[in-house]
Amino acid sequence: MMSGDDEEYVYDEESGEWMPASELAAKQAAADTVEVRDAVGNLLADGDQVTLIKDLEVKGAGQTLKQGTLIKSIRLTGDAQEIDCKYPGIKGLVLRAEFVKKR
Repeated sequence: MMSGDDEEYVYDEESGEWMPASELAAKQAAADTVEVRDAVGNLLADGDQVTLIKDLEVKGAGQTLKQGTLIKSIRLTGDAQEIDCKYPGIKGLVLRAEFVKKR
């Protein structure tokens, strides 16, 4: 018996099943959506401003970022705990979400 839709079916490596292409795309998009939460549980998003909740020594930069330091624009990395940050004088700064609070 044929169904009325002509949707393309694709093989999902993860489950080992065939499923409609749109369903697989939705499943993968949901898997890519990682919730990143700050120290007090606020949901973080790209572009958010955060402040540090404790002094953090930045390895390799020979610098300590003090508690209360404002990070103006963050970028989510796809990791639930890591956020990319821009800070003057420090290249490629990655902070753990547990050490910041959304502003």
